[in-house]
Amino acid sequence: MIAVREGEGFDAERVLGYLREHVPGIPAGELEVRQFPTGASNLTYLLRVDGWTAVLRRPPLGPVAPKAHDMEREGRLLERLNAVYPLAPKPLLICTDAEVIGAPFTVMEHRRGVVVDARMPEGVEPTPEACRAIAEAVVDTLVELHGVDYRAAGLEGLGRPEGFMQRQVEGWIGRYERARTDDIPQVDPLIRRIRGSVPSNPEATVIHNDFKLNNLLFDPEDTGRVTAVLDWEMATIGDPLFDLAIFLSYWIDANDPPALRALVPSVSALPQFPGREEMRALYAQKSGRDLSGLDWYLTFSYFKLAVILQQIYARWVRGQTADPRFAGFGAAVRTLIVHAYGLGRAG
Repeated sequence: MIAVREGEGFDAERVLGYLREHVPGIPAGELEVRQFPTGASNLTYLLRVDGWTAVLRRPPLGPVAPKAHDMEREGRLLERLNAVYPLAPKPLLICTDAEVIGAPFTVMEHRRGVVVDARMPEGVEPTPEACRAIAEAVVDTLVELHGVDYRAAGLEGLGRPEGFMQRQVEGWIGRYERARTDDIPQVDPLIRRIRGSVPSNPEATVIHNDFKLNNLLFDPEDTGRVTAVLDWEMATIGDPLFDLAIFLSYWIDANDPPALRALVPSVSALPQFPGREEMRALYAQKSGRDLSGLDWYLTFSYFKLAVILQQIYARWVRGQTADPRFAGFGAAVRTLIVHAYGLGRAG
């Protein structure tokens, strides 16, 4: 947790007044605001008043893509999903009035837990047993999400399952074209290959659309237990194999190219963790789904990640953000495009 970065703050007194009008149970005292340092998309803050805590999320500064960073949509989703999938945090407030902090925002319950990311949490040794427990908990969490009856949960309006992957392909290609900056020779043939073999959709499920290890919180006393799944802004009703492929593209193992391992540093590269192929097999076993066509999804998932970084990098190139973290995203985009292109050729 860090102090709020320059230019990313808001009027804490005004926010506290708004919270007191709409959220019961906030104790007396001043509002303390800290910022979560990770993440390159929505801005996320920890709010604290005496012993009361909550999390505020708002869109990034500057222009954003149409329909992206929709705080109201994310909040409404969590209202329904939390009731049937308790690992999704419960929203406390959905504010559509941009006058309060300069943008719509949501406030949700603060789940306590530790993040497993580039290293193991403090005090947790990477034994084969501990790593296996984390890996299985992650797969169980994804399988459970894909098992949610979205109709019974009232989530039919969250997405349009028919033609989902075709829209994903055209949508992410379009985003890349609008944010294109550097010349990458492999990108156009990669796009042609992706377009040429879009799979038919299996039965649709709720998908997180950004499911990865560092979007989960684990019990600090038992890291084999997930306490929350975070960052639901891209969740929808769609193809569960796409969700699985997104997760696997972030699950780095020792056989990945050095440039990719450097781009997405993860504890999953430790030899004590199951590799990507074993995680794939675990999901197949626990879900009962046929994964014979998963390689196309993996190629597309790397392309999608490249597009996400390219959109952020384009904002930096065009002077819409001064965050120095984004200056190196151009090289990261190139690494991902080249890797996805190689997978496509191998397939």
